[in-house]
Amino acid sequence: MEMKQHEIMSDREYRLSELTLPEDLKKLTPLQCRKLAKEIRSLMVRVISHNGGHLASNLGTVELTLALHRIFDSPQDKFIWDVGHQCYTHKLLTGRLGEFSTIRMQGGISGFPKPEESPHDACISGHSSTSISTACGIAEAMRLSGDPHHAIAVIGDGALTGGLAYEGLNNGGRKKLRNLIVILNDNNMSISGNVGAVSGYLRSIRDSEDYVRRKQKLEEKLLTNPQVGMPVVKVLKKSKDSFKRMVLQQGTMFEQLGFVYLGPVDGHNQQEIEEVLRVAKRYDAPVFIHVKTVKGKGYLPAEKNPSQFHGVSKFDIMTGNPEVSGSDCYSAEFGKALAALAREDDRICAVTAAMKYGTGLQYFQAECPDRFYDVGIAEQHAVTFAAGLASMGKIPVFAVYSTFLQRSYDQLLHDVAIGGLHVVLGIDRAGLVGEDGETHQGLFDVPMLMTVPGTVIYSPACYEELRLCLRRAVLEDTGLAAVRYPRGGEQGMHFPMDELNTDCTYTDSGSRDVLLVTYGRVYAALYDAHGTCEKSGYRTSLLKLTRIFPLEERVVEIARGYRNVIFFEESCSGVSALFGSLLAQSGFAGRYIPVALHGFVKQGSVPALLDQAELSAHAVCRYVYTYGSKT
Repeated sequence: MEMKQHEIMSDREYRLSELTLPEDLKKLTPLQCRKLAKEIRSLMVRVISHNGGHLASNLGTVELTLALHRIFDSPQDKFIWDVGHQCYTHKLLTGRLGEFSTIRMQGGISGFPKPEESPHDACISGHSSTSISTACGIAEAMRLSGDPHHAIAVIGDGALTGGLAYEGLNNGGRKKLRNLIVILNDNNMSISGNVGAVSGYLRSIRDSEDYVRRKQKLEEKLLTNPQVGMPVVKVLKKSKDSFKRMVLQQGTMFEQLGFVYLGPVDGHNQQEIEEVLRVAKRYDAPVFIHVKTVKGKGYLPAEKNPSQFHGVSKFDIMTGNPEVSGSDCYSAEFGKALAALAREDDRICAVTAAMKYGTGLQYFQAECPDRFYDVGIAEQHAVTFAAGLASMGKIPVFAVYSTFLQRSYDQLLHDVAIGGLHVVLGIDRAGLVGEDGETHQGLFDVPMLMTVPGTVIYSPACYEELRLCLRRAVLEDTGLAAVRYPRGGEQGMHFPMDELNTDCTYTDSGSRDVLLVTYGRVYAALYDAHGTCEKSGYRTSLLKLTRIFPLEERVVEIARGYRNVIFFEESCSGVSALFGSLLAQSGFAGRYIPVALHGFVKQGSVPALLDQAELSAHAVCRYVYTYGSKT
């Protein structure tokens, strides 16, 4: 049922499916909004319990999102969601209700903002601390075009630990962008808890939320007599600093950067949020709104354990228990192995960028708390901080997701590599990660690191090999050393344990027809395909690379003797391209077939994406049957 032809009745409860969205939101009463918020939370819990996704952050921003759509006019006004973890309500309110059950599924809608899905998504986002800079650019473009609408950045307090956020604030305030609004979604929580001086600063101003209410009430009272009140309101706006100090006896960092500061306000009080948004629209200056929310609001397990419900797999709604324990995975094994090494050598330090639990470093922190450092969402700082530790004889290990390591490329080159400093990278979520899609697939760390002089890269194929590689990277290598490993566990890793080492393993079938080459978890697919092909009369040899860069000279010598060499790489072409180049230089006369990923990969389950990329055992068999010969 659509509401285009008549006003919504104030005494009736409407469901999302009965509304023309987002237009009808402006017609709802506060009570109807509260009931709609309850429906949205129930729907999100139900869908995410089945699909997985970012639950706690989305539950915390329901009222804020409703308020934005009621006060502003999307898509003319642009909402820029920092990271994008909290955009689910926005998607439900902008025409994607019918597709919401497909979120994060292959062929479904993305779990992050995506302009190709809807004109209401202003930009793609998946990494932290970018929203203010993007909003500054959009606001300035609006000014140049004479567009009277606003650019509104919604950023979490955890993202304020990222330096790019301050670059955006500094320039937005300096340029006096009159149509720029920055909303701080302050839930006192990032993935691993907030750290540093910014977190303490925000705590110091959270008790001042009566400021906005007092100011709004004063303005509303003055405006009851516009002829007298409007000039006074204008004077108050121009003298906001002195007025605010009169009420609060304090200014804020955000005001010093050139913003009008409003807040803190209760992020779950619909009317209060809407009032402060109306006030923000009236200012002829950039505005910073401080909104306090509860991460996981409305679902008790998520409220009690917001970190556990930041990004979740399937879970039982009644208990909140996940279907699969996260203790059996590469991240946990990495963390335990690093903690064990730290017991042997007190030079070893561990660094994380707000991902202690995600990278398994809680084990290290418990073992060696004085050598554990969480620097917040600040990957660039993490690398240069590690370089400083290394310059003083320490052995820093920075555990980071592959997709977030991209943010620190210059620091790897300039601060680590040029000086030959010994820094170790634990590159988590390397390769395909699945349902988080393009912004989170770990496909670029290999070709990126191969351009950094003096780098050594390992890609273990199972837990035991991970432990071997980590020990060598930490205690034997010099310079920049990286150990990369995938998301999840070592399921299917049933090849002989005596093959494990930190260099390479060659399994000679006796035939010189086909050589299959790979590294990392894809070796399990090659090993399975090898057995299947043998049963079908196709004899294949296997070459498993563990140290993938620099390559050992003997691997090219091994490959030269084959008629068909097929290289399978779970990365954008890096090692496979190098391998092919070295083969050609060696005078190789056979056929070389590189199978690698290209460009950006959309969301889907990891097994489905591996098969789509021709990196599954079935796909490997197809290549053997196509290019090989029966014996």
